Amino acid sequence: MRLFVALVPPPDVLDELDEAVRPHLDAVPELRWVRRDLLHVTLTFLGEVDDRTLDRLLPRLERAVGRHERMDLSLAGAGAFPGSGAHARVLWTGLYGDRRRLARLAASTTAAGRRVGTLPDKHRGFRPHLTLARSRRPVDVRSLIEELSAFAGTPWTADSIQLVRSRLPGKDCDQVTYESLKTWSLRPGGQSSGGGGAGRSASGGPHGTP
Repeated sequence: MRLFVALVPPPDVLDELDEAVRPHLDAVPELRWVRRDLLHVTLTFLGEVDDRTLDRLLPRLERAVGRHERMDLSLAGAGAFPGSGAHARVLWTGLYGDRRRLARLAASTTAAGRRVGTLPDKHRGFRPHLTLARSRRPVDVRSLIEELSAFAGTPWTADSIQLVRSRLPGKDCDQVTYESLKTWSLRPGGQSSGGGGAGRSASGGPHGTP
């Protein structure tokens, strides 16, 4: 089964995001916009995991998540992978607020996966973002980045993390579907927003994100 660890924004936050992107859905025809039920922030992509490995992974992830406190986050701005957006394949919105706590949480869940052998040796570093749209070939999304640069969502308190199973299109379904297998609560505690700062990079993305 194909698994990843994710943070899912609450419905009211996704409502704001829907409103922000709705006027731009047809701006770049090549973009495939992510369905609302698939929107999430990936902390760790685990890849293919068999049942035996999953049994070893679950308690490690539970302990990893349990060491971290709830955090205040918000969605804002936009950016692209790769680069400035002239030849982009992914359009995203950024994460703000307790980004350092979020990065430490991602490091913990990634370490849990690595200990049971679910991650390749060359695992990509954590770059906090929520993917809005993808394209099969490079497209110019600079106008969209500019249009969405003023987007600033309402902050929310992230209090739980999910282990999600991703099912790709195949003979049993004609589109990607996600299934939440486990949900773990973050510890109550201080919720300072000063951990990651709120500054943006020149491209409108999270500080430190290309």
